[in-house]
Amino acid sequence: MPELPEVETIARGVNARVHGDCIVEVWFASHREPFKNPARSQAVGLEGRTILEVRRTGKHIVCQLASTGADPDAQWIVHLGMTGRLLVTTPEAPVEGHTHARLRLKSGRELRFVDPRRFGRLEFRELKREKAFAAQGLEPLTIGASEFASLFRRRRLSIKAALLNQGLLSGVGNIYADESLFRAGIRPRKNAGRLTRLELERLRVALRSVLEDAIRLGGSSVSDYVGAEGVRGFFQLEHRVYQRTGDPCLSCGGLIRRVVVAGRSTHYCPHCQK
Repeated sequence: MPELPEVETIARGVNARVHGDCIVEVWFASHREPFKNPARSQAVGLEGRTILEVRRTGKHIVCQLASTGADPDAQWIVHLGMTGRLLVTTPEAPVEGHTHARLRLKSGRELRFVDPRRFGRLEFRELKREKAFAAQGLEPLTIGASEFASLFRRRRLSIKAALLNQGLLSGVGNIYADESLFRAGIRPRKNAGRLTRLELERLRVALRSVLEDAIRLGGSSVSDYVGAEGVRGFFQLEHRVYQRTGDPCLSCGGLIRRVVVAGRSTHYCPHCQK
């Protein structure tokens, strides 16, 4: 599933290409799974609205829309699921299988949602009737030291499980939990509530650093992920532990191990992480 850096990369790419453009016509496929509210009502709500901004909120892409003026009055919310892609292309470009949405824009571009496994979700919100979309947890790119430490105080679960809890931090998934714990030198099974203030600050800094590095390199393409133009990311070339089971640690030469934590494959170096 795309995590924060991948979703951020897509949102930035889409925003650079379509902000200020107007949605002229909407086509949706007949599959029901992607739609959190009826496809017909989404199409009616989208057509004629201007895309003011496309941004990331947690692991979701939120398109801020307006009927008139500069103030948003609606949102189109895209969750990529396991294999979803949000692409900016032209009407003449070949339509891939599993394309569930095509938004034709006044500029001549098209915004397409493609999702082979249909775990992604599309939602339309009219802001005069519904609340604006908000992430459950705090933003890991901007959270301060005190706020971060308080998230894990008295938590009786592993630090890996805590990092994956979207009610605590929004957007962190398996890849970046493993990589940030490695950079911070903390074992994934350690009890979150027993980490020292110093350890938690190392983790906060490491988490922000690894997320920023991944965004700079366009995310990690380990399965289906591509950016807004269909281009793969490069951060998978920088992974130090994720999916490197049995390979030598790039810091100490010891072998990377794999365990299951919170139901997820978890990779770490037993020598570098204490």
